[in-house]
Amino acid sequence: MSTNSFGRLFRVTTWGESHGPALGATVDGCPPGVPVDEAMLQHWLDRRKPGQSKYTTQRREPDAVRILSGVFEGQTTGMPVQLMIENTDQRSKDYSEIMDKFRPGHADITYWQKYGIRDYRGGGRSSARETAARVAAGGLARAAIAALAPGVTITGYMTRVGVHAIDRDRFDAAQIGENPFWCPDPQAAATWADYLDGLRKSGNSVGAVVEVVASGVPAGLGAPVYGKIDTDLAAAMMSINAVKGVEIGEGMAAAELTGEANADEIFMGNDGQPVYASNHAGGILGGISTGQDIVVRFAVKPTSSILKPRQTITKSGEAAEIITKGRHDPCVGIRAVPVGEAMMACVVLDHLLLHRGQVGENRGRIG
Repeated sequence: MSTNSFGRLFRVTTWGESHGPALGATVDGCPPGVPVDEAMLQHWLDRRKPGQSKYTTQRREPDAVRILSGVFEGQTTGMPVQLMIENTDQRSKDYSEIMDKFRPGHADITYWQKYGIRDYRGGGRSSARETAARVAAGGLARAAIAALAPGVTITGYMTRVGVHAIDRDRFDAAQIGENPFWCPDPQAAATWADYLDGLRKSGNSVGAVVEVVASGVPAGLGAPVYGKIDTDLAAAMMSINAVKGVEIGEGMAAAELTGEANADEIFMGNDGQPVYASNHAGGILGGISTGQDIVVRFAVKPTSSILKPRQTITKSGEAAEIITKGRHDPCVGIRAVPVGEAMMACVVLDHLLLHRGQVGENRGRIG
């Protein structure tokens, strides 16, 4: 049973644990001839790595990626690409006091119930550390997308921290990389800074909402019923550690709209291509991309490892109190932004390859 892989033609298998010697990804199905090197992948990992601000875990990992196979003279060969990231700053002793206790809100209890064995050092495979491998694979996907569909761009940002949301009227894409939160609203970023400072000092945590947009995606990606691109995007985002909700386009808010308001009216543009008056559908109709921006949003729960005492049980069923020591994110949603971007890249590339394999170029002409 393979439950550590995703994708059809561009297939990613991640491996490794939070406190093991290394983690990484095996990527099969990357087209040959894609220019890539370790520095290109490192750019994306540097955006995710811990310890870059006081608002994320202070675990100091360089997240240096190594390409072990599948690349020759700066280009992919078409063979499996093996990516490895060594762990260098584990503090396993931080978890010795909880080896027999289950942390509330964490996967400890379900891993134990299913397998009868669990790596209590930072959660092992259930740790958000696993997402570093996804970001490395996502960097490879971006390189392949640049070769196959150079007009595609993928941008992620946070839209909410706890009860504090951005003001869409102040949305400024240029601000996304100018603060520790990937926030497009500088006023919201200032509010979040104060809010998270208080939570961090009190040993508490909070959730967040992340939005990821893929622009320039050609119309026609995806397939009806079981091969929908939004189905794969939802599964990809939901697979990210700590994600508890995913929506496409208008998402849950679509339930509040009338059919008249929700319908994205269509016109012919001056270039002879369809133009939509709005994008409530999030760039996808019937599971197939429309050519508009693909908009995905996901909710990240509060970090489960906190310094606040919580009630739990031990493996023997006894009542216990638990405080999780160690270095943890007061808002894990911050580092989920580059992870969401990576998953978007992997899914978009997979569907580009599937579309090319079945259809080639779009067959339907308008006008």
